[in-house]
Parts: sequence; C-alpha cells; structure tokens
Amino acid sequence: MPILRMFAAFFLAISSTAYAQDYPARPLTLIVPFSAGGGADMVGRILAQKLTASLGQSVVVENRPGAGGNIGAEAVARAEPDGYTLLLTSSAFVINPSLYTKISYDAVNDFRPISHPALLPNVLVVPTSMPVETVAELVAYAKANHLSYASAGVGTGTHLAGEMFKLATNLDMVHVPYKGGGAVTTDLLAGRVALSFATLPSVIQYVQEGRMRALAMTTDVGWAGLPDVPTMQQAGFKDFDISTWIGLLAPAKTPDAVVEKLHREVVRIVQEPDVRERFVALGMMPVGDSPAEFGAQIERQLTMYKELVKASGARLD
Repeated sequence: MPILRMFAAFFLAISSTAYAQDYPARPLTLIVPFSAGGGADMVGRILAQKLTASLGQSVVVENRPGAGGNIGAEAVARAEPDGYTLLLTSSAFVINPSLYTKISYDAVNDFRPISHPALLPNVLVVPTSMPVETVAELVAYAKANHLSYASAGVGTGTHLAGEMFKLATNLDMVHVPYKGGGAVTTDLLAGRVALSFATLPSVIQYVQEGRMRALAMTTDVGWAGLPDVPTMQQAGFKDFDISTWIGLLAPAKTPDAVVEKLHREVVRIVQEPDVRERFVALGMMPVGDSPAEFGAQIERQLTMYKELVKASGARLD
C-alpha cells in the first residue's frame, strides 16, 4: 500500500504539472463579492488587466455583492476547482464566519489561498475641531467625555477596530454604525461623531488637506504617504494590528501547480512599479505574500475576529 500511495502521488504531481502547462486555455472569471467601486473591486480590475496580458486569456471581473461578501464566496467555494473561477475578497471573509448565524462555506476547508496583493490600512481619525493631537490625548479626553465612534456598518473592519480599541483602553464609547464609509466621512468632517478607525482610502484626501486629523495607523508599519503619523503600536498599544486586506483565493482541490502559477503572477504584478504607484495612490499597501503565509493569516484572523465579534455583541442573519 505505501508503494501504491507513492505512485498515486507521483502521477498526481505529473498530471497537475501537465495541467498547469496548458493553463489557462480559456477565459478566467474573477468574482468580487462586493459592488463596483470599492477597494476589492479596484484591486480586482488592476489584477484582471495585468493577468489578461500575462496569461494570454481574458480575466473578467464579475461583481456578486450580497450578504457582506458571502454570496460571491459561496459561488467560488462550489465552483469547479480548475483555476478558472477565482475569488478576490476582503477581510470580511474572516469576519463573516463569526458574524453571521448561518454561513454555507468553510473559510479554511473550502478554499485555497493564493496571495493577498494589497492591504488597506485603517487609520484612527478625529475631526480637526477635537482638542487632541495624539492617541494618548484622545484616551484622556474620552475618559472625561462620553464619545461615540463611527463605522461603515455593524461587523465591518472599521467597527471591530473600534472594539479592539475599546478593549485595549477600557473606554465606554458608543458605536454609531453607518451604511458605508461615505456617510462616516461626512459626519466626521462636520464633527457629529468623535472618531473612526476608517479605511485609509476613504479619508486620505481629507487628512492630506488638513480637514481631518489622523492620530495613528492600525498596521504594524507606518504608511509612506503619512510619514508623521505613528502606528498604534508606536503609540503604546502592543499587538494592535488590524486592517482590511484584499486577497485572492481558489476553490479547494485546485491543483498545486495552478495555485503556484497564479501566485507567481500576482507577486510579479504587485512588484511592478506602476501597480505599486497605483496602490499607494489609492491608499493601499502592496503585499504579495505566499499561499502558506496568506493561509496562516486567515487562520489567525478567524480567531482574532471571533473574539472581537463576541465582544461587540454583533450578529447578523
């Protein structure tokens, strides 16, 4: 039996490599489980354009919004594992299993991570009318005043970053959920809410114009576009690292050689100067990690977000 298993593995490896040599032989579909115009959609269209050129086959972006990304994710989980239907999603992928009462796929067992090409940092922002210049001053001010924090919606990364901050500071802040980041920005500029852990692309213009104050980045490294803004860790919050990633996944059982080929292409694309410039202009950080690294991140964050969702009390049907 060990010899039979050895031969089976050998022939499987050969067939996988032969398949990858002919792959792709037809157009690919890149499912983005959100509406057009968001961070995942923008990254998806950049990747699709570049992959079309390098693979010699059309890569078509298909937006399938609904249920916080679950509808599109389920479609890919049930797709043929041949490398022709891929998922480009966000960190909602690791939040939803704890947030939704019913979910029809397994974030670990139904997918194969390929790479996450980009990161959207969250940034702690306050109105310029608020009399604070640092995170420490904000904490002191919040202890003396009953503050609210805004998010793009219940269970979003901007909501759970606020929950992480509450747990780290023991502050009693009121969560004000909005339907999207645009409304958050409007009320922050008007001073109707005290703070938000907004995604950087949604507020970078106003920070650079001096119409909103950035106190800290939530990533473990700073962002080159705001060199004077520290990270939360530099501000004294050990292990505070929460942001929105954009990642590429395939259905489980997709051949190794196909996953490796797609990974190589994504890493090469992310390293291209024009792509890096576009990501930075959009308020994103280029990444391009390995399937193993991306998979490990998914498993870590499933645990992290389970704890944050539980602390928040959020639950969606």
